[in-house]
Amino acid sequence: MGEVLGASEQRATGRDLLADAPELLERLARVKSYGRSIRASEYHLTNACNLRCHGCWFFVHDFDKTSREVRDLESLRHFVERERGRGINTALLIGGEPTLVPERIAVYVETMDHVSISTNGLRALPREGFERTTVFVTVFGGGRLDDELRAIRPGGRRFHNLFQTALTNYRNDPRVTFVFALSARGTGEIEETVRRIEDNGNQTIFNYYSEYGANDPLASGETSRLLEEALRVRDEHPDTVLSTPYYIRTMVTGESHWGRFGYDNCPSISIDHPAHSQRLQNGNRTLPLFNAYAADLKTVQFCCTSGHCADCRDSQAVFSWLLVSGDRFLGTKADLCTWIELAESYWAQFCWSPFRRTGGRHVLAGLCEETVQTWVAGA
Repeated sequence: MGEVLGASEQRATGRDLLADAPELLERLARVKSYGRSIRASEYHLTNACNLRCHGCWFFVHDFDKTSREVRDLESLRHFVERERGRGINTALLIGGEPTLVPERIAVYVETMDHVSISTNGLRALPREGFERTTVFVTVFGGGRLDDELRAIRPGGRRFHNLFQTALTNYRNDPRVTFVFALSARGTGEIEETVRRIEDNGNQTIFNYYSEYGANDPLASGETSRLLEEALRVRDEHPDTVLSTPYYIRTMVTGESHWGRFGYDNCPSISIDHPAHSQRLQNGNRTLPLFNAYAADLKTVQFCCTSGHCADCRDSQAVFSWLLVSGDRFLGTKADLCTWIELAESYWAQFCWSPFRRTGGRHVLAGLCEETVQTWVAGA
Protein backbone atom coordinates (compact mmCIF):
# COMPACT_ATOMS: atom_id res chain seq x y z
CA MET A 1 0.00 0.00 0.00
CA GLY A 2 1.21 3.54 -0.63
CA GLU A 3 2.96 5.48 -3.37
CA VAL A 4 2.93 3.98 -6.84
CA LEU A 5 4.27 4.88 -10.26
CA GLY A 6 7.14 6.92 -8.89
CA ALA A 7 8.43 10.22 -10.22
CA SER A 8 6.55 12.97 -12.03
CA GLU A 9 8.11 12.20 -15.40
CA GLN A 10 6.78 8.65 -15.08
CA ARG A 11 3.32 9.99 -14.35
CA ALA A 12 3.59 12.18 -17.45
CA THR A 13 4.45 9.07 -19.46
CA GLY A 14 1.32 7.46 -18.07
CA ARG A 15 -0.73 10.42 -19.29
CA ASP A 16 0.86 10.14 -22.72
CA LEU A 17 0.13 6.42 -22.96
CA LEU A 18 -3.54 7.02 -22.15
CA ALA A 19 -4.02 10.29 -24.00
CA ASP A 20 -6.56 8.67 -26.34
CA ALA A 21 -8.29 6.72 -23.56
CA PRO A 22 -9.93 9.13 -21.08
CA GLU A 23 -11.76 6.33 -19.26
CA LEU A 24 -8.49 4.52 -18.55
CA LEU A 25 -6.84 7.78 -17.55
CA GLU A 26 -9.64 8.35 -15.06
CA ARG A 27 -9.22 4.83 -13.67
CA LEU A 28 -5.47 5.38 -13.33
CA ALA A 29 -6.00 8.64 -11.49
CA ARG A 30 -8.53 7.13 -9.13
CA VAL A 31 -6.45 4.14 -8.11
CA LYS A 32 -3.25 6.18 -7.73
CA SER A 33 -4.91 8.75 -5.53
CA TYR A 34 -6.52 6.12 -3.37
CA GLY A 35 -3.24 4.26 -2.93
CA ARG A 36 -1.54 7.44 -1.76
CA SER A 37 -4.20 7.90 0.92
CA ILE A 38 -3.47 4.57 2.64
CA ARG A 39 -0.71 4.08 5.22
CA ALA A 40 -0.80 0.59 6.65
CA SER A 41 0.95 -1.54 9.23
CA GLU A 42 0.43 -5.08 10.49
CA TYR A 43 -0.24 -6.15 14.06
CA HIS A 44 -0.12 -9.56 15.74
CA LEU A 45 -3.23 -9.36 17.89
CA THR A 46 -2.65 -12.50 19.92
CA ASN A 47 -0.28 -15.46 20.15
CA ALA A 48 -3.19 -17.87 20.66
CA CYS A 49 -4.83 -19.90 17.92
CA ASN A 50 -7.54 -22.57 17.85
CA LEU A 51 -5.82 -24.44 14.99
CA ARG A 52 -2.37 -25.74 14.13
CA CYS A 53 -2.39 -25.57 10.34
CA HIS A 54 0.24 -27.73 8.68
CA GLY A 55 3.21 -25.56 7.73
CA CYS A 56 1.94 -22.40 9.49
CA TRP A 57 4.95 -20.08 9.71
CA PHE A 58 3.73 -18.54 12.98
CA PHE A 59 4.10 -21.79 14.90
CA VAL A 60 6.81 -23.45 12.80
CA HIS A 61 9.10 -20.55 13.68
CA ASP A 62 7.85 -20.19 17.30
CA PHE A 63 6.45 -16.68 16.95
CA ASP A 64 4.06 -17.54 19.77
CA LYS A 65 7.04 -17.98 22.13
CA THR A 66 9.07 -14.89 21.28
CA SER A 67 6.78 -12.22 22.73
CA ARG A 68 4.30 -11.88 25.56
CA GLU A 69 0.99 -10.55 24.33
CA VAL A 70 -0.59 -7.47 25.87
CA ARG A 71 -4.08 -8.18 27.17
CA ASP A 72 -4.83 -4.84 28.79
CA LEU A 73 -7.17 -2.92 26.50
CA GLU A 74 -6.11 0.49 27.79
CA SER A 75 -2.47 -0.24 26.98
CA LEU A 76 -3.56 -1.44 23.54
CA ARG A 77 -5.60 1.73 23.04
CA HIS A 78 -2.60 3.93 23.82
CA PHE A 79 -0.49 1.92 21.38
CA VAL A 80 -3.04 2.23 18.57
CA GLU A 81 -3.32 5.97 19.18
CA ARG A 82 0.48 6.27 18.92
CA GLU A 83 0.37 4.37 15.66
CA ARG A 84 -2.27 6.77 14.35
CA GLY A 85 -0.02 9.62 15.42
CA ARG A 86 2.81 8.00 13.45
CA GLY A 87 0.69 8.40 10.31
CA ILE A 88 -0.90 4.95 10.10
CA ASN A 89 -4.58 4.89 9.16
CA THR A 90 -4.98 1.22 8.13
CA ALA A 91 -4.44 -1.89 10.25
CA LEU A 92 -4.05 -5.50 9.18
CA LEU A 93 -4.62 -7.72 12.21
CA ILE A 94 -3.20 -11.23 12.26
CA GLY A 95 -2.39 -13.74 14.98
CA GLY A 96 -2.59 -16.31 16.19
CA GLU A 97 -6.30 -16.04 15.54
CA PRO A 98 -7.88 -12.56 15.81
CA THR A 99 -11.48 -13.75 16.26
CA LEU A 100 -10.50 -15.14 19.67
CA VAL A 101 -10.15 -11.56 20.91
CA PRO A 102 -12.83 -9.40 19.23
CA GLU A 103 -12.51 -6.81 21.99
CA ARG A 104 -8.98 -6.10 20.79
CA ILE A 105 -10.15 -5.78 17.20
CA ALA A 106 -12.68 -3.21 18.44
CA VAL A 107 -9.87 -1.01 19.79
CA TYR A 108 -8.39 -0.75 16.30
CA VAL A 109 -11.83 -0.12 14.79
CA GLU A 110 -12.30 2.81 17.17
CA THR A 111 -9.12 4.57 16.04
CA MET A 112 -8.13 3.47 12.53
CA ASP A 113 -9.91 4.45 9.32
CA HIS A 114 -9.62 0.92 7.94
CA VAL A 115 -9.22 -2.46 9.62
CA SER A 116 -8.76 -5.93 8.15
CA ILE A 117 -8.29 -9.25 9.91
CA SER A 118 -6.89 -12.58 8.74
CA THR A 119 -8.81 -15.54 10.14
CA ASN A 120 -8.95 -19.31 9.77
CA GLY A 121 -12.76 -19.14 9.60
CA LEU A 122 -13.48 -21.44 12.53
CA ARG A 123 -15.19 -18.64 14.46
CA ALA A 124 -17.32 -15.85 13.02
CA LEU A 125 -16.43 -12.23 13.64
CA PRO A 126 -19.63 -10.54 14.85
CA ARG A 127 -21.17 -8.16 12.35
CA GLU A 128 -22.37 -5.58 14.84
CA GLY A 129 -19.60 -3.10 15.46
CA PHE A 130 -17.44 -4.62 12.71
CA GLU A 131 -19.53 -3.75 9.67
CA ARG A 132 -16.60 -2.20 7.77
CA THR A 133 -13.92 -4.64 8.92
CA THR A 134 -12.53 -6.69 6.05
CA VAL A 135 -12.38 -10.38 6.91
CA PHE A 136 -9.77 -12.44 5.04
CA VAL A 137 -10.68 -16.13 5.43
CA THR A 138 -7.92 -18.65 4.72
CA VAL A 139 -8.31 -21.79 2.59
CA PHE A 140 -5.40 -24.18 1.94
CA GLY A 141 -5.40 -26.30 -1.20
CA GLY A 142 -9.17 -26.61 -1.49
CA GLY A 143 -11.52 -29.56 -1.14
CA ARG A 144 -10.45 -32.38 1.16
CA LEU A 145 -6.89 -31.05 1.16
CA ASP A 146 -8.02 -28.08 3.23
CA ASP A 147 -9.02 -30.36 6.11
CA GLU A 148 -5.76 -32.28 5.79
CA LEU A 149 -3.70 -29.10 6.05
CA ARG A 150 -5.77 -26.97 8.42
CA ALA A 151 -8.35 -28.92 10.43
CA ILE A 152 -5.98 -29.70 13.29
CA ARG A 153 -6.60 -28.71 16.90
CA PRO A 154 -3.72 -27.37 19.04
CA GLY A 155 -3.40 -30.77 20.71
CA GLY A 156 -3.13 -32.52 17.35
CA ARG A 157 -6.69 -33.87 17.09
CA ARG A 158 -8.06 -33.71 13.56
CA PHE A 159 -11.61 -32.88 12.55
CA HIS A 160 -13.59 -32.38 9.34
CA ASN A 161 -15.40 -29.73 7.29
CA LEU A 162 -13.41 -26.66 8.34
CA PHE A 163 -14.01 -25.01 4.96
CA GLN A 164 -17.75 -25.63 5.25
CA THR A 165 -17.70 -24.16 8.75
CA ALA A 166 -16.08 -21.02 7.37
CA LEU A 167 -18.64 -20.83 4.57
CA THR A 168 -21.48 -21.16 7.07
CA ASN A 169 -19.99 -18.50 9.35
CA TYR A 170 -19.61 -16.00 6.51
CA ARG A 171 -22.41 -16.79 4.07
CA ASN A 172 -23.37 -13.71 2.01
CA ASP A 173 -21.10 -11.59 4.18
CA PRO A 174 -19.99 -8.50 2.21
CA ARG A 175 -16.95 -8.06 4.46
CA VAL A 176 -15.36 -11.33 3.40
CA THR A 177 -12.65 -12.23 0.91
CA PHE A 178 -11.51 -15.84 0.91
CA VAL A 179 -7.74 -16.13 0.51
CA PHE A 180 -7.41 -19.40 -1.39
CA ALA A 181 -3.85 -20.75 -1.20
CA LEU A 182 -3.35 -22.87 -4.29
CA SER A 183 -1.39 -26.11 -4.10
CA ALA A 184 -0.22 -28.45 -6.84
CA ARG A 185 -1.76 -31.32 -4.87
CA GLY A 186 -5.08 -29.52 -4.99
CA THR A 187 -5.13 -28.56 -8.66
CA GLY A 188 -8.21 -30.69 -9.24
CA GLU A 189 -10.01 -28.96 -6.35
CA ILE A 190 -9.67 -25.37 -7.59
CA GLU A 191 -12.88 -25.03 -9.58
CA GLU A 192 -15.12 -26.75 -7.03
CA THR A 193 -13.66 -24.64 -4.23
CA VAL A 194 -14.23 -21.42 -6.17
CA ARG A 195 -17.75 -22.52 -7.05
CA ARG A 196 -18.57 -23.13 -3.40
CA ILE A 197 -17.26 -19.68 -2.51
CA GLU A 198 -19.34 -18.18 -5.32
CA ASP A 199 -22.49 -20.05 -4.29
CA ASN A 200 -21.90 -18.84 -0.74
CA GLY A 201 -22.13 -15.21 -1.88
CA ASN A 202 -18.42 -14.45 -1.39
CA GLN A 203 -15.35 -13.57 -3.45
CA THR A 204 -11.78 -14.83 -3.39
CA ILE A 205 -8.19 -14.03 -4.26
CA PHE A 206 -5.56 -16.66 -5.00
CA ASN A 207 -2.56 -17.20 -2.78
CA TYR A 208 0.16 -19.87 -3.10
CA TYR A 209 0.62 -22.50 -0.42
CA SER A 210 4.12 -22.42 1.06
CA GLU A 211 4.75 -25.25 3.46
CA TYR A 212 7.15 -23.60 5.88
CA GLY A 213 9.61 -26.04 7.40
CA ALA A 214 9.53 -28.44 4.45
CA ASN A 215 12.29 -28.89 1.89
CA ASP A 216 11.96 -26.66 -1.18
CA PRO A 217 8.26 -25.95 -0.56
CA LEU A 218 7.72 -23.99 -3.76
CA ALA A 219 9.23 -26.55 -6.13
CA SER A 220 6.80 -28.74 -8.00
CA GLY A 221 6.72 -30.46 -11.35
CA GLU A 222 3.00 -29.70 -11.43
CA THR A 223 3.41 -25.92 -11.39
CA SER A 224 2.51 -25.48 -15.05
CA ARG A 225 -0.66 -27.52 -14.71
CA LEU A 226 -1.60 -25.62 -11.55
CA LEU A 227 -1.09 -22.28 -13.27
CA GLU A 228 -3.09 -23.33 -16.32
CA GLU A 229 -6.01 -24.49 -14.17
CA ALA A 230 -5.95 -21.39 -11.96
CA LEU A 231 -6.11 -19.15 -15.03
CA ARG A 232 -8.91 -21.22 -16.54
CA VAL A 233 -11.00 -21.09 -13.37
CA ARG A 234 -10.43 -17.37 -13.08
CA ASP A 235 -11.73 -16.90 -16.64
CA GLU A 236 -14.79 -19.03 -15.83
CA HIS A 237 -15.54 -17.12 -12.61
CA PRO A 238 -14.37 -13.51 -13.17
CA ASP A 239 -16.89 -12.02 -10.73
CA THR A 240 -15.75 -14.34 -7.93
CA VAL A 241 -11.98 -14.52 -8.45
CA LEU A 242 -10.62 -11.01 -7.94
CA SER A 243 -7.07 -11.95 -8.95
CA THR A 244 -5.92 -10.88 -12.42
CA PRO A 245 -4.06 -13.23 -14.79
CA TYR A 246 -0.82 -11.27 -14.40
CA TYR A 247 -0.98 -11.51 -10.61
CA ILE A 248 -1.78 -15.25 -10.75
CA ARG A 249 1.23 -15.94 -12.97
CA THR A 250 3.51 -13.93 -10.72
CA MET A 251 2.16 -15.58 -7.58
CA VAL A 252 2.58 -19.13 -8.86
CA THR A 253 5.92 -18.69 -10.64
CA GLY A 254 7.48 -15.95 -8.50
CA GLU A 255 8.42 -14.12 -11.70
CA SER A 256 7.29 -10.80 -13.11
CA HIS A 257 8.26 -9.52 -16.55
CA TRP A 258 11.30 -7.76 -15.07
CA GLY A 259 12.52 -9.97 -12.23
CA ARG A 260 11.95 -12.49 -9.45
CA PHE A 261 10.24 -11.79 -6.15
CA GLY A 262 12.53 -11.94 -3.11
CA TYR A 263 14.01 -10.08 -0.18
CA ASP A 264 15.88 -7.51 -2.25
CA ASN A 265 12.67 -6.21 -3.80
CA CYS A 266 9.93 -7.20 -1.36
CA PRO A 267 8.36 -3.93 -0.15
CA SER A 268 6.60 -5.44 2.90
CA ILE A 269 9.52 -5.23 5.32
CA SER A 270 9.38 -3.38 8.62
CA ILE A 271 11.18 -0.11 8.01
CA ASP A 272 12.21 0.19 11.68
CA HIS A 273 13.81 -3.25 11.89
CA PRO A 274 17.60 -2.86 12.16
CA ALA A 275 18.33 -5.76 9.81
CA HIS A 276 17.10 -3.75 6.83
CA SER A 277 19.61 -0.89 6.80
CA GLN A 278 21.27 -2.08 3.59
CA ARG A 279 18.03 -3.21 1.98
CA LEU A 280 16.58 0.27 2.44
CA GLN A 281 19.48 1.70 0.46
CA ASN A 282 19.26 -0.56 -2.60
CA GLY A 283 16.78 1.63 -4.49
CA ASN A 284 13.86 -0.81 -4.42
CA ARG A 285 10.70 0.66 -2.97
CA THR A 286 9.19 -0.20 0.39
CA LEU A 287 5.76 0.52 1.86
CA PRO A 288 5.86 3.95 3.53
CA LEU A 289 5.81 3.73 7.34
CA PHE A 290 5.09 -0.01 7.29
CA ASN A 291 5.99 -2.02 10.38
CA ALA A 292 4.82 -5.42 11.61
CA TYR A 293 4.45 -5.57 15.40
CA ALA A 294 4.39 -8.57 17.71
CA ALA A 295 1.59 -9.01 20.22
CA ASP A 296 3.71 -7.39 22.92
CA LEU A 297 3.17 -4.05 21.11
CA LYS A 298 6.92 -3.40 21.20
CA THR A 299 8.78 -5.92 19.08
CA VAL A 300 9.11 -4.91 15.44
CA GLN A 301 9.03 -8.06 13.34
CA PHE A 302 11.29 -8.58 10.32
CA CYS A 303 8.46 -8.31 7.78
CA CYS A 304 4.80 -9.05 7.14
CA THR A 305 5.32 -12.82 7.49
CA SER A 306 8.03 -15.15 8.77
CA GLY A 307 11.24 -13.42 7.73
CA HIS A 308 12.26 -16.63 5.95
CA CYS A 309 12.30 -15.21 2.46
CA ALA A 310 13.42 -18.29 0.50
CA ASP A 311 10.13 -20.11 1.08
CA CYS A 312 7.77 -17.12 1.20
CA ARG A 313 5.12 -16.31 -1.37
CA ASP A 314 2.77 -14.13 0.66
CA SER A 315 -0.10 -12.83 -1.46
CA GLN A 316 -0.15 -9.34 0.05
CA ALA A 317 3.64 -8.99 -0.27
CA VAL A 318 3.60 -10.07 -3.93
CA PHE A 319 0.65 -7.77 -4.63
CA SER A 320 2.48 -4.87 -2.98
CA TRP A 321 5.62 -5.59 -5.02
CA LEU A 322 3.64 -5.30 -8.23
CA LEU A 323 1.88 -2.14 -7.12
CA VAL A 324 4.95 -0.20 -6.03
CA SER A 325 6.63 -1.20 -9.30
CA GLY A 326 4.22 0.76 -11.46
CA ASP A 327 7.09 2.30 -13.42
CA ARG A 328 7.83 -1.18 -14.78
CA PHE A 329 4.46 -1.09 -16.58
CA LEU A 330 5.05 2.11 -18.54
CA GLY A 331 6.42 0.49 -21.67
CA THR A 332 3.14 0.32 -23.59
CA LYS A 333 -0.50 1.20 -23.17
CA ALA A 334 -1.26 -2.50 -22.69
CA ASP A 335 1.33 -2.74 -19.91
CA LEU A 336 -0.18 0.22 -18.10
CA CYS A 337 -3.66 -1.26 -18.46
CA THR A 338 -2.31 -4.42 -16.83
CA TRP A 339 -1.07 -2.38 -13.87
CA ILE A 340 -4.39 -0.51 -13.55
CA GLU A 341 -6.22 -3.82 -13.40
CA LEU A 342 -3.73 -5.14 -10.84
CA ALA A 343 -4.23 -2.10 -8.63
CA GLU A 344 -8.02 -2.17 -8.88
CA SER A 345 -8.09 -5.89 -8.08
CA TYR A 346 -5.84 -5.32 -5.06
CA TRP A 347 -8.14 -2.72 -3.54
CA ALA A 348 -11.20 -4.80 -4.45
CA GLN A 349 -10.17 -7.24 -1.69
CA PHE A 350 -11.21 -4.80 1.02
CA CYS A 351 -14.83 -4.16 1.95
CA TRP A 352 -13.89 -0.64 3.08
CA SER A 353 -12.39 0.23 -0.31
CA PRO A 354 -14.33 2.15 -2.99
CA PHE A 355 -12.96 -0.41 -5.46
CA ARG A 356 -14.83 -3.30 -3.88
CA ARG A 357 -16.56 -5.21 -6.67
CA THR A 358 -20.27 -5.85 -6.87
CA GLY A 359 -21.55 -8.01 -9.70
CA GLY A 360 -18.20 -7.85 -11.44
CA ARG A 361 -18.09 -4.04 -11.45
CA HIS A 362 -15.85 -1.77 -9.42
CA VAL A 363 -17.92 0.31 -7.04
CA LEU A 364 -16.55 3.85 -6.63
CA ALA A 365 -18.91 4.84 -3.86
CA GLY A 366 -19.28 8.40 -2.70
CA LEU A 367 -16.91 9.97 -5.23
CA CYS A 368 -18.18 13.32 -6.47
CA GLU A 369 -17.33 14.54 -9.97
CA GLU A 370 -15.10 17.30 -8.58
CA THR A 371 -12.97 14.67 -6.80
CA VAL A 372 -12.68 12.57 -9.94
CA GLN A 373 -11.57 15.58 -12.01
CA THR A 374 -8.95 16.46 -9.39
CA TRP A 375 -7.56 12.93 -9.60
CA VAL A 376 -7.46 13.04 -13.38
CA ALA A 377 -5.63 16.36 -13.35
CA GLY A 378 -2.96 14.81 -11.12
CA ALA A 379 -2.48 11.72 -13.24
